[in-house]
Amino acid sequence: MTGTRQAVVGAAIVRDGRVLAARRTTPPEAAGRWEFPGGKVEQGETPEAALAREIDEELGCAVEVTGWLPGEVPIGERHLLSVAVAELTAGDPDPREHDEIRWLTVTELDDVDWLDPDRPFLAHLRTHLGG
Repeated sequence: MTGTRQAVVGAAIVRDGRVLAARRTTPPEAAGRWEFPGGKVEQGETPEAALAREIDEELGCAVEVTGWLPGEVPIGERHLLSVAVAELTAGDPDPREHDEIRWLTVTELDDVDWLDPDRPFLAHLRTHLGG
């Protein structure tokens, strides 16, 4: 964890050259905007374990982290976001905390309104996807 900020992890889940985007329903200022699914790293948890737990809770599937996109982005005053590249290892994503999910190709990444903290990772994701 960096400084006093709590670590938050997001997953760029990649399948068949597409990445999963999930649309938020809460809080009101984020509702209708898109993100890499994930959540907070709890005390004593590795970022990879937190991501696996959060993806299971939010999407009911299992993922394996294959790498991390460069950089960290502050979310407000209290959190710091890192985004992992991950592959599905079991199940199909079923949105439990989001109202919609989409598999986006590299050319479709700008078709959704990403949350501001997720945006800096899109350029690195484009490179990863070969776009």
